[in-house]
Amino acid sequence: MNQPNRRYIRILAMLACLLILLFTPLTGGLEGGKAAAEGSTLIMGTSPDYPPYEDVDAKGSGEIIGLDIDIAKAITEKLGYELEIRSMDFNGLIAALQTERVDFVMSGMSVTEERKQSVDFSDNYYQARNTIVSSADKPFKSMEELQGKRVGVQLGSTQEQAVEGLDATITRLNKIPDLIQELKSGRIDAAIVEDAVAAEYAGSNSGLALEYLPAGGDGYAIAFPKGSELTQAFNEQLAEMKASGELDAIIDKWFVDDDKTRSEAFLDFGILKGYVPYMLEGVYVTLLFTIVSALFGFIWGFILTLFKISKVTPLRWFATAYTSVFRGTPLLLQLTLIYFATPQLTGYDISALMSAGLAFGLNSAAYLSETIRGGILAVDRGQREAAMALGIPYKTTMIRIIMPQALRTILPALVNECVALLKESSLVSVIGVQDIMRRANIIQASEYRAFEALIFAGVIYYVLVLILTSLAKMLERRLRRSD
Repeated sequence: MNQPNRRYIRILAMLACLLILLFTPLTGGLEGGKAAAEGSTLIMGTSPDYPPYEDVDAKGSGEIIGLDIDIAKAITEKLGYELEIRSMDFNGLIAALQTERVDFVMSGMSVTEERKQSVDFSDNYYQARNTIVSSADKPFKSMEELQGKRVGVQLGSTQEQAVEGLDATITRLNKIPDLIQELKSGRIDAAIVEDAVAAEYAGSNSGLALEYLPAGGDGYAIAFPKGSELTQAFNEQLAEMKASGELDAIIDKWFVDDDKTRSEAFLDFGILKGYVPYMLEGVYVTLLFTIVSALFGFIWGFILTLFKISKVTPLRWFATAYTSVFRGTPLLLQLTLIYFATPQLTGYDISALMSAGLAFGLNSAAYLSETIRGGILAVDRGQREAAMALGIPYKTTMIRIIMPQALRTILPALVNECVALLKESSLVSVIGVQDIMRRANIIQASEYRAFEALIFAGVIYYVLVLILTSLAKMLERRLRRSD
């Protein structure tokens, strides 16, 4: 039994080293919004799923492009700053400003009195109109006709506020493509969308009808943290760009007629041409995140297990309370708290990928600690008693005698946890991590079609899970042969 035990020790040592190597790149290279503002870089927050204002050039450079991006680049260049762009969900942009993760936000954001309570706004740079998007078979011509109907809006958008007084069933979703899909599937009767975006979707879907509503509000503007010194500087540059015609030239560049022929077929995987390399790049991010989370979760879960079986009462209490908290609260809540709260509590600007690895690792450890504890308790108690009688130290007993046998018992449960981590990794897209799911959503927004990119993403996940389970079976057979 001595040779297999040495193998286990080497495996654990290699896993620990791999965890350190993988985790190291996640901890550096990103500075906070406040820190960046003090140097030569400004960080802009945006939700790149709203063409033509912001989108990802998935077929080309992979960079975020659009009307808002060009305006931001022009202003920051005039002010002598470098521009860094951070991607995140639209409903997290205000929180990013308040926690100083970004210096300013441009994301087709309308000025409202409610938002003015939380952030400062620049002068407006574009005036958009709300548009009713409905089925061509049953179009709606006014807001009054939507009374008593099912209406969809983007969460956190000005359209959400536009329907506050409407006597209707309101559906709030994070992304415009999801709203259009809800409309096409018949779950809602109409959606309220900004005019340029609505026109793009109508051009791609002949079954949609548009009704432009009267312009109102203060238009789109740049958002800053309360009291930011950048507000006045940006306003001065916006005024100069309006006077010189530069702003109009940027707007005309992005608001041109799209003569691209779009397929009306229910499924047309031809639209994925050119996007495949972009999607496959997300595999690396997903696997990196999954490996880091799994290793961290296993190591920390093993430590928690030792706490739970320890004779030291405070350690048992801590491990029990920890497991209760992390199993009793949603993983998405833990992820967003770590991402947004860490800069405020510690002053450290934790990266999105590191936040995801930490949140999933901490959560996974709570479940794995119970799995590992069950495996240890399943080992015959007589072996521990025999080790004690022979004078073998407790640490040596656990590493060389108990854990190798426990691992054989819990291996299927460990594989299930890894599979769950791989699939649940899609949650990290809400904080802007460019994983497989996030990239599929970006393709949705670019092509105005819902299913093709999602099906392709599902195939990638399924293949990854098959590979993982095959490797686990090979390991299980090898462990059996070593008995």
